[in-house]
Amino acid sequence: MSTQSARTNEISVTDYLAGEQDGELRHEYVAGRVYAMTGASARHGLLVGALHALLYPASRRKGCQLFVNDMKVHIQHGGEDAFYYPDLMLACAPDDRADYYREKPCLLIEVLSETSERIDRREKLYAYTGIASLREYLLVAQDSRRLDLYRRVTDDWTHDRYTQGSVRLGCLDLEIALDDIYVDVERA
Repeated sequence: MSTQSARTNEISVTDYLAGEQDGELRHEYVAGRVYAMTGASARHGLLVGALHALLYPASRRKGCQLFVNDMKVHIQHGGEDAFYYPDLMLACAPDDRADYYREKPCLLIEVLSETSERIDRREKLYAYTGIASLREYLLVAQDSRRLDLYRRVTDDWTHDRYTQGSVRLGCLDLEIALDDIYVDVERA
């Protein structure tokens, strides 16, 4: 496909946002292209629910907003726009209150699935770590007890893997136990 014909299939940010407000399906947007979101497994839903329950009280105390699944994060990188739907997003900046997306999250969480893991570990990791306000990006495995935490340390990022014990989330000044995250999926 030529570059010219590829560009004719692109849609504008304005058209994308209008479609997402009125549409029944959710789509992510990357550089003029839209990608349909798929449904989630029971394990995915249980992990997202547990994380929301664990983080919500601390987010309220800090005056932050914690979103589950349906709030987009808007990223501008290299002159291109992208909108992703993280599984959980913590936004604490009082000047970041658009109706349908946030641009200054502190924490983003993705629960990995077989179909999304490669995108979450590569494309989204690259895109998310370019967000100036982002302090932490947490990847949560569904198929085993495993968390990968990417944390901003000054101008660089560190990576830690957790398979037991607890993980500390600096955005909320909160420590959460893996037992509490995985309790429902291990009972299922």
